[in-house]
Amino acid sequence: MTGVDPDRLDDQQLMKELETIHRTRHDTLLYGSNDALRAHNERMAQLEGEYLRRNPRRLIAAGRTREGARERNCGGAAAPGSGKG
Repeated sequence: MTGVDPDRLDDQQLMKELETIHRTRHDTLLYGSNDALRAHNERMAQLEGEYLRRNPRRLIAAGRTREGARERNCGGAAAPGSGKG
C-alpha cells in the first residue's frame, strides 16, 4: 500500500488526501502507467471507503441521485438531439 493507512489519518488529513487523489485522477488515467493507475485505483478506494465508514449518514444532495438527475433532465430544456424544444 502507498501512503498512510487511511484509518490512521485524522478527518482533516483524510479530506486532504481525498482532494489530492481526486485532483490527480484525470492525469493518472490519461498518462500514468498501468501500475500507476492500479495503485491510484487502490488508494482511492481505500480513502473513499474510510470516508464512507466515518460518514455513513453524510448529506446526500437530491440532484446527485439517479432520481434527482431524472427530474433535472425531465424539466425545463429538452435534451440535445431529442427533437423537442
